[in-house]
Amino acid sequence: MRRSATLLATLLPSLALAEEAARAVAPKATEASALQVLQAVGGLILVIAFILVLAWLVRRFTNLPMAGKGAIRVLGGVALGSRERAVLLAVGGTRLLIGVAPGRVQTLHVLDDASAEAVDQGFAGRLATASSERSR
Repeated sequence: MRRSATLLATLLPSLALAEEAARAVAPKATEASALQVLQAVGGLILVIAFILVLAWLVRRFTNLPMAGKGAIRVLGGVALGSRERAVLLAVGGTRLLIGVAPGRVQTLHVLDDASAEAVDQGFAGRLATASSERSR
């Protein structure tokens, strides 16, 4: 019993000092961990912003004509069925309307220069051409 009392008497002052030291260090550790959390959150925000900027750039610049793409441009297309499409292509100065189905591609129509210009003009150009022809 004396040994335990002596052991307790020698450990109590060191336990009290350890507790005071832990209290003094605890706020600094909390501040450090809060700073680390803020740095991690800031880093995540930067990475997400970088990904969003890259996605915007890809969406913005993927429709630009590339030099290595070749002479064929897809001008438009429409779905005719669940697996069939009609596609308007520009090959050089010629416009082709083709039908695309599983296992088959077929030329449906070759547009002449006048109809190709009408396709290029769009609605406003065709309306202006039609109104000028009417006034003649």
